[in-house]
Amino acid sequence: MNPLKKLFKQTAIYGLATVLPRMLSFLLVPIYTAVMPPGTYGEVTLIFSWFAIFNVFLAYGMETAFFRFYKEAENRQHVISTSLLSLGISTILFLIIGIVFKEGIAHILNVQVRYMKFVLSILALDALVIIPFALLRANEKPMRYAVIKILNVAMNLGLNLFFLILLPKWVAENSSSIFSGIYVPDFEISYILISNLTASGVTLLLMLGVYIGRSYTFDIHLWRRMLKYAMPVMIAGIAFTINEVFDRYLLSELLPQDIAKSEMGKYSACYKLALFMTLFATAFRMGIEPFFFSHSDTKEPQKAYAQITNYFVVLGSIILLAVVVFADVLKKLIVLNESYWDAMSIVPLIVLASFFLGIYHNLSVWYKVTDRTKFGAYISAIGAILTIIINLAFIPKIGYMASAIATLIAYGTMMLLSYYFGKKYYPVPYNMRKIGFYLGVSILFSILSFYIFDRNLIVGIVLLLIFLGLVYKMEFDNLKKIVSK
Repeated sequence: MNPLKKLFKQTAIYGLATVLPRMLSFLLVPIYTAVMPPGTYGEVTLIFSWFAIFNVFLAYGMETAFFRFYKEAENRQHVISTSLLSLGISTILFLIIGIVFKEGIAHILNVQVRYMKFVLSILALDALVIIPFALLRANEKPMRYAVIKILNVAMNLGLNLFFLILLPKWVAENSSSIFSGIYVPDFEISYILISNLTASGVTLLLMLGVYIGRSYTFDIHLWRRMLKYAMPVMIAGIAFTINEVFDRYLLSELLPQDIAKSEMGKYSACYKLALFMTLFATAFRMGIEPFFFSHSDTKEPQKAYAQITNYFVVLGSIILLAVVVFADVLKKLIVLNESYWDAMSIVPLIVLASFFLGIYHNLSVWYKVTDRTKFGAYISAIGAILTIIINLAFIPKIGYMASAIATLIAYGTMMLLSYYFGKKYYPVPYNMRKIGFYLGVSILFSILSFYIFDRNLIVGIVLLLIFLGLVYKMEFDNLKKIVSK
């Protein structure tokens, strides 16, 4: 099969596995903002921010290392069993230590102790399915991957709907019903965590076949090689996660306590409007990561990498401008409570930052296929340092706008650094004139639509149509050739 055709096919399926579950989870935003004030939603956001950070610690880069060593291993079963044992043992140790010291950990994280058992259990269950999911991707079984992922979030969504919407309604209509025995007022955060815990538990049950009936061998020499490869990936992941979610914690600590969680809730809700860009970039990354490794030994793989990145920028530029133009329409569909809308000014910055991050992931092929993963750690660390410094310096002065600006600067810097070092160590013939043109025009039109013309929908639609016309004129012949193949 043509490699690009294969990539787009897998990206479409992985996109289904990523986009549909996240679109289902996206429905939680209007639910949460409808039933919870910004302060309570801010507390939920803080907990989920810690989920993101600890997920990276618990994976410690072994997923990427698994892809790298599984591809070239003479005995792939050793790679599977060593990876499963490594993550299994570390996860169990984490769970035991977390339960023993839960009060101290809760104090450090600024999370209430009563939520810690839920948090620790969810983290452990999610860590135990990292390698099983990676094995599905490595064996190119995207359909099974998609079905399980979608089932996970569909169950999560269904339980959230039951606990937060249906259960309170049924109890209010009939206080003597059987449901009154399981309903607890002001229990929203615990209900959310119970929903996540149940979905994660069912997902692990569906993936148990990877663990059961296997002859386990722990190859210590292989494990050390994998760990050496994985550690820079983990550092890069931690740094990346700091860029992504640590600003919520800093907002909760640096703003006055009477408004901190409320402001964090507004910021987090409007941040979700960038999800369309995040979905696109994530689905694309899920498809290209195995593609990078499987085609690294083919003749002139750089040309394929360049073509992939060019079209990522084309599609991403359209999404950037479309989200900015229709931001006021989207907020009424997604963020139902008007008290959250104060933070709408961050939307263009966050969408553009997410676009920069997607470009960075495309450019990162050079250090992954050349085993220079330490550069990924360096670049992400620089981004994390910028995030922390800008937030510390400016949150007390301009609040959540500082977090949005920090995110944009951090991801933009990472993108530029990856391009610079990649050009030096693994040159890829990117069409920089085309990339610069699409990126520049989409940013210019976004600024005009959102800031200069004050979100005027008619002006925004005209600018979007002009941009689509430019894309059609410049790309129609190339797209026709690709489709015909």
